[in-house]
Amino acid sequence: MKSFLLAAAGLALALVSPAAAEPVYVSAQRALDVETGRYIADPVIAIEDGRIVSVEAGGTIPAGAERIDLPGMTVLPGLIDMHVHLDGRPEYGGYSNLQFSDRFWTVIAVENARRMLNAGFTTVRNLGADDYNVVGLDQAIEQGWVEGPRIVGAAHALGATGGHCDSTFLPPSYADRSPGAADGVDALRAAVREQRKYGAEVIKACATGGVFSRNTLPGQQQLREEELRAIAEEAHFWGLRAAAHAHGAEGIKAAIRAGFDTIEHASFIDDEGIELALQRGAALSMDIFNTEYTLSQGEANGVLEENLAKERMVSAAQRDGFRRANAAGVKMVFGSDAGVMPHEDGGGQFAVMVRFGMTPLQAIQAATVNAAEALGQAGDVGAIVPGAWGDLIAVDGDPLADVGELADVDAVIKGGVRVK
Repeated sequence: MKSFLLAAAGLALALVSPAAAEPVYVSAQRALDVETGRYIADPVIAIEDGRIVSVEAGGTIPAGAERIDLPGMTVLPGLIDMHVHLDGRPEYGGYSNLQFSDRFWTVIAVENARRMLNAGFTTVRNLGADDYNVVGLDQAIEQGWVEGPRIVGAAHALGATGGHCDSTFLPPSYADRSPGAADGVDALRAAVREQRKYGAEVIKACATGGVFSRNTLPGQQQLREEELRAIAEEAHFWGLRAAAHAHGAEGIKAAIRAGFDTIEHASFIDDEGIELALQRGAALSMDIFNTEYTLSQGEANGVLEENLAKERMVSAAQRDGFRRANAAGVKMVFGSDAGVMPHEDGGGQFAVMVRFGMTPLQAIQAATVNAAEALGQAGDVGAIVPGAWGDLIAVDGDPLADVGELADVDAVIKGGVRVK
């Protein structure tokens, strides 16, 4: 028994405390500088202890060095999805999710994380999860027990009692309430502190109603501006960024004035809201891809007609707002709302972003340098530069000519380790 315990301890130590590795050299036909849109020919990217130490065009690889050769491929930074829900699946809509144990969703999150990593998303921002599921998943990934992207998680999303971020599907006899539901400035400040206490690295709040809740209208503001300001100020006081779920025009503007860093969905954004976003530097994360999935598969997945009707109401307005905001020069970041749609399919959004007004480079920047800046992690993720994590993806074709290449990436490297 003693020898078994020693062996198990040795395995755990190997998982959580890997020895410093020798440099890994990645070669390819070209690498995309996502800041400038220019290609680096025949790059050699050296990665040591998980981070990039050099990027050389036409560089050489020392004899005998560990290498990852990607001949004929285009290398880009690992992608960043700014709005995901790892502990959910779209196949379980409406009331169908009640058939499972609470811990079922923790296990689902592990597989969803693996699928997102294999789809090329090496960093994700998880904007709301139950029971601190994704905080635990993040810790397990960091400790080397499971494979997944780097996670910036919000723990529970905050919102008004009876609002979109509360539990709205069950009758009063169940006394079901989201742990993130709170009312008033003081209660919401305390809620920010509680989420941070238990592992939140970003704070999410629901400024308006939403599509996938009951008894809420997407356009209806549900937190007062002073409540939103308290949340944003408290998050910033603790060194955290703040993200506002906001579909309606008034809720969007209130959240921007309150100091939120990113606005999620932004479906009914008006010209005043676009101007405010430009003035205040707020980024928009608009999930314009998942509509077709929801409307084609939602009924079969158990989504209620009430929710499908709201999706039909929101989708066209959101895509028009996306086009107008991008044309105006608002900072746009990539957010798929994976969980509403399959996590492994998020790369399909790039082509839709181009269809609604972006250039391929703009769409790629939304999921790399723009997202990294909005996370507060510029220089760590979202670029192939010395000092950044060695997170790379590779595709066979030219993503600047056909951004659809990113819907099915051919290779994924995280921290200098090839995972696909």
